[in-house]
Amino acid sequence: MEAAKVPRQRGEHMLDAAVRYAEERHWDVCPGTWLEAAEGAERCSCGDTGCAVPGAHPAGPDWAGQATGSGAAARRMWSRHPKSSILLPTGRAFDAIDVPESAGFLALARMERMGLPLGPVAHSPDRRMFFFVLPGAAAKSDALVRKLGWRASAIDLVGRGDGHYVTAPPTRVGGRGAVQWARRPTPANRWLPDAEELISPLAYACAREAADARTRHPQSTLS
Repeated sequence: MEAAKVPRQRGEHMLDAAVRYAEERHWDVCPGTWLEAAEGAERCSCGDTGCAVPGAHPAGPDWAGQATGSGAAARRMWSRHPKSSILLPTGRAFDAIDVPESAGFLALARMERMGLPLGPVAHSPDRRMFFFVLPGAAAKSDALVRKLGWRASAIDLVGRGDGHYVTAPPTRVGGRGAVQWARRPTPANRWLPDAEELISPLAYACAREAADARTRHPQSTLS
């Protein structure tokens, strides 16, 4: 069965987006924190004035257990807190390969030219990109990168699997902007690629970005 179109990146309520992710993509969804108006500004519902990702993180330690793939259950949860962010747990329907924004766009353009199969790709206002792949990627991404001659930690490539999550559009992260789709979920990308299919261009782009960063800031490599 084909998936219907995903939510618009702007102008759609969080409840409607969460329900559609559950019903149309069969992704588990979990409500996170949200933004609250306070003294002429917005702050995270967690109450921490120094929150690193205001309005866009789990609301409690049991967040993974609260995640649901039921559209009806998602509707009930977001009805209680309509502004809750949308968290998509990884390690279930998909894993994610998390890379810096500049490397992600470079790799995405290269993979599109190569005609590689691609799943959805999310882009966060924190300048990270998340490539959705089949579950299991997080467990083998380090080894795959090592085979190419790099260390994943050195080139800032991270596999997100069990115990992690991706923040989904149209969630807003404080005043930084909203999470968006660099490649939207569509019927054509319902079947996700395996990590092996994407790891080479992603690792190459991350390594190139890391080398450029060392050139721009050579003093950072002396510590």
